[in-house]
Amino acid sequence: MLKAINIENIAVIEKCNIDFNEGFNCLTGETGAGKSIIIDSINAVTGQRTSKDLVRTGCDKAFVSAVFEDISNEVIAKLCEYGIYAEDNSVILSRSITADGRNTCKINGITVNVSVLREIGEILVNIHGQHDNQALLNPDTHCGFVDSFGGYADILSDYRDCYSKLRDVRKKLKSLNTDENEKLRRIDLLKYQINEIEASNITVGELQGLLERRELVRNSEKVRMSLSMCLSLLSGDDNISGVETMIAQSLQEFSSVSKLLQGYEKILERFDFAVSEISDISAEIRALNDSFDFDLNELDNLEQRIDLIKSLSRKYGGDETSVLQYLDNAKAELENITSSDELILELEKQSDALEDSLIEKGERLTAARTMAADEFSNKIYDVLRYLEMPNVVFSVKIEPKIYSADGCDRVEFLISANKGQEAKPLSKIASGGELSRTMLAIKSVMADFDNCDTLIFDEIDSGISGKAADKVGRQLKQLSKLRQVLCVTHLAQIAAASDGHYQIMKSTTESNTYTQVLPLEGDLRIKEIARIMSGANMTENLYNSAKELIENHKHI
Repeated sequence: MLKAINIENIAVIEKCNIDFNEGFNCLTGETGAGKSIIIDSINAVTGQRTSKDLVRTGCDKAFVSAVFEDISNEVIAKLCEYGIYAEDNSVILSRSITADGRNTCKINGITVNVSVLREIGEILVNIHGQHDNQALLNPDTHCGFVDSFGGYADILSDYRDCYSKLRDVRKKLKSLNTDENEKLRRIDLLKYQINEIEASNITVGELQGLLERRELVRNSEKVRMSLSMCLSLLSGDDNISGVETMIAQSLQEFSSVSKLLQGYEKILERFDFAVSEISDISAEIRALNDSFDFDLNELDNLEQRIDLIKSLSRKYGGDETSVLQYLDNAKAELENITSSDELILELEKQSDALEDSLIEKGERLTAARTMAADEFSNKIYDVLRYLEMPNVVFSVKIEPKIYSADGCDRVEFLISANKGQEAKPLSKIASGGELSRTMLAIKSVMADFDNCDTLIFDEIDSGISGKAADKVGRQLKQLSKLRQVLCVTHLAQIAAASDGHYQIMKSTTESNTYTQVLPLEGDLRIKEIARIMSGANMTENLYNSAKELIENHKHI
């Protein structure tokens, strides 16, 4: 459940902390006081889409954090997937929003992206706003309610798996069943590409070797001159003695006196090594110089080969590896096309078998939906009657439709609120109050199947008054015995039924506007209920009526 929320610099809220009750919590206040900002803040901290415009004017950033306690095993498991540990079965979500639109999201102090925050938030909180009532008018949403209620997730999953396989097979068939001219054009192109790549006989890493060889050839004269100079310096010529001769002479001179120089015998060993090493170096450089010979046409051949590999790389990838991978793919595609007749026959057999299986699985799904729809409509009917719709007729209409990922059923809610009137689509006849009560009935019925611990209703009382409002309050109170409930309301009957009451108050100074949240108990709560009831000046009768209303809801 949502234990507490901390809000800083969100719209007109400079700073506020709210500790919520585990049962039924309500938020009341004058229109424009900032009740919706509390909901916006909860939306923000649970990862829903938000805007930098939410940041209080003149502030660099806004911040919201929320503490959830007694979280479900589903939440704990999902947190573990992201390496987050939930100590004492609690979790803290936080989100900072800067004035330039940047976000920093954290879960238990660990930075996450907003999509992870939303994924966790959607398991923790279910927020129902007025737009959800409008969504209820869309029949495409109705099937999801029945499926969630029905408890046949395995049947639906089995159907969707079969549908996905059939779609993949049909996609392959479509790609193979091209017209004959297109097939011939593709075969010609593939053969040309295969021949071009195979004829090049390129290998991985070849280009780099060619580039290095080209650089050597381009500098061959410089290399030859340097090698000749090395040989001259090492071995000498007609004019000068080389390093080899000078080291040999040095060795001879030192050897002649080495017996007189006790303790310097190792210098002789080093002289021997130096003579041997210089001799070897000279021999290798001489062999390299003798073999350093370039064909005059080699540079042209290198340039042509380099241009070929670069051209193929541009056409078929980015390097030799990509070109060779393209070759393998082209061969495989050519094989598929040339043997497509056999493949088409095989895929058609698979398609027929999957289609038969899909029909069978679709029939199972329809049967399960029909059974669930009957029970669902009966439960909704019971709640709607309790919510002061005594003549209501509510049913779930299921008609066949073209097979899709969700089955072969078109599901639509039908309703009639007046005696003697035929039930018609919800989208055609439901008033605002009827729509609000229908959504509350759905939420109440779904409470046993929804793993979300906190339900938030933003103005569920739209279009409701009188006895219906009293019943809505009582229904929310009953619902709060299964799930924590937060409700923004303008109705005294609903507010009086709550376990925790919070008043949203707006105040202004010469230069700014501030919103505060005040927990209400005792006399303060009675006065707020009285204000909601009439909005007029407080009278003794009004005060007593508010007090009586609260007392009447204490034992629901």
